[in-house]
Amino acid sequence: LLVRSWCPDRTIPQARRYIANTLGERYAESVILNLEAMWEESSSRVPMICLLSMGSDPTASIQQLAKHRKLECREVSMGQGQEVHAKKLVQSFQQTGGWALLQNCHLGLGFLPELQEMVQSAESVHETFRLWITTEAHPKFPINLLQCSIKFTNEPPQGIKAGVKRTFAGISQEQLDINDTPQWKPMLYGVAFLHSVVQERRKFGPLGWNIPYEFNQGDLIASIQAVQNHLDDMDRKKGVAWPTVRYMMAEVHYGGRVTDDRDKRLLNTFCNVWFGDFMFAEKFEFYKGYDIPVRKTIGEYREYIETLPNVDSPEAFGLHPNADITYQTTMARSVLLTIVDIQPKDSSGGAGESRETVVQRMCHDFLEKLPADFVPHEVRARLKKMGAMNSLNIFLRQEIDRMQKVVSLVRQTLSDLILAIDGTIIMNEALRDALDNMFDARVPKAWANISWMSATLGFWFTELLERHAQFYTWCFDGRPNSFWMTGFFNPQGFLTAMRQEITRAHKGWALDSVVCANEVTKMAAKEDVTSPPKEGVYVHGLILDGAGWDRKTSTLTDMSPKILFAPLPVTWIYAINATTGERDKKQYECPVYKKSRRTDLEYITMLDLRTNVSPEKWALRGTALLCDTK
Repeated sequence: LLVRSWCPDRTIPQARRYIANTLGERYAESVILNLEAMWEESSSRVPMICLLSMGSDPTASIQQLAKHRKLECREVSMGQGQEVHAKKLVQSFQQTGGWALLQNCHLGLGFLPELQEMVQSAESVHETFRLWITTEAHPKFPINLLQCSIKFTNEPPQGIKAGVKRTFAGISQEQLDINDTPQWKPMLYGVAFLHSVVQERRKFGPLGWNIPYEFNQGDLIASIQAVQNHLDDMDRKKGVAWPTVRYMMAEVHYGGRVTDDRDKRLLNTFCNVWFGDFMFAEKFEFYKGYDIPVRKTIGEYREYIETLPNVDSPEAFGLHPNADITYQTTMARSVLLTIVDIQPKDSSGGAGESRETVVQRMCHDFLEKLPADFVPHEVRARLKKMGAMNSLNIFLRQEIDRMQKVVSLVRQTLSDLILAIDGTIIMNEALRDALDNMFDARVPKAWANISWMSATLGFWFTELLERHAQFYTWCFDGRPNSFWMTGFFNPQGFLTAMRQEITRAHKGWALDSVVCANEVTKMAAKEDVTSPPKEGVYVHGLILDGAGWDRKTSTLTDMSPKILFAPLPVTWIYAINATTGERDKKQYECPVYKKSRRTDLEYITMLDLRTNVSPEKWALRGTALLCDTK
């Protein structure tokens, strides 16, 4: 806990070191799955359950082991209506012997208790019968079945070296020599490298991919086949049609899985910077230490792959070295949250304050700090005076209504929780959830459902006070010089209202053709803003993730070591008529999100940021603007 407080990203390495020193090195090392040893330990009445993780599937290994042991292995993929086939397979193999593999059992949870009864209660079972089950982790998976089974997982090898090694382990000398063009072998290696990189970037969370896609071996095989077919039909005088090759990989084979526009841009950027005639040059490198070897035999390629680094720098994936801090911190947080979740929730029976006493004191403290309700008639009167039909004032009224719902629910929950702890009213499920979460410093589900996400209850309540203060000041003291966009429930609506306001001010402009534009000012914080802009709005509080900001030149720059986020100066956002102005292609089109979880639900808009280098660099870095990092 001391290490976690000082340096969260070092929590897991230090925990691993502590375990190695106290229990022994073997408890801190990763375990390579040995299916054969596990099979020898099992019996015909003990199922073997594989907990699936992204990118891993034990089916091929199980089938290979069955073939080696000269046993029949058949599988059924669970889903709607597959229970009948699974039941027949299990009953048949219980009599004749063989292995039954039921895949994706999280899609057939209702059948599992019956399956357990079949395996454990059958009168006579053939000694070679084995039941293999694969499933994703699911909260409703029968606990009894887990307890009476052998559990295992099959984590895929991690790192670029492991990924490329796995790819070339499946390539034969015949496939390497199938095409005699000089472009074939470098492009084959390039596709294998790309496949490893797109898979490994997932571990960096939103910096790697906004959505963690399950790229698999099928995408790799399809891409290699497409490259081979293209080279077979290629006019050798004209050379490789690179737009076609890039499109097939970035938009079809890998891009077919990608649903987020920013992720699609990242995939296209990888193909643009790694696939071209330049990749055949001797000096070409994906990153320092990762070049394209030109060898004659598959054995020579495998020998070269063994020389690759065992530990990859985030820069090999196009990311900044700081990305590793983000990865380690996220992993530590995930482990610690899991530990908290499995702690007993009973009242304390020993010395010290009970859970109920601690939470009751928190309730009284929150109620004292909770702001007063907005009075509906006062708000209406004030908005009427400011201009009730003004676009931004309509937006303000909607935001105040939503904030009032949050304040009312928080006040009601806190009051009821105090009464429930005293025994005056019944502690229902919602109040029990509020008590458990408040004791763990987390936001109760009922509050989170109608408000915003936050890492801890303290951050959430502070944000409630700040949001309420902005709305109250705007309503009763007048329009602010600069807006805190983090404090809005619907920031997209705020920008739309701003566009409507500017459109109405320009005769002949149509809202459909009016788009947002922006300019980053030299003003560092909201205190430096002395007056509002003539048109548009000033926005403060945006945070750069994946890049730094040079205030002297007002351009993107590399992050400082160990500094994960950089504040963006006050930004002027305004609107232009799309028929008269166009975006500058030399600027980086930076996405803006409400929180660090970069999904479509959190996406707000795109802002143009100046850069002295190619915008592709910032696309690979996963650079984005966040309203909040907590």
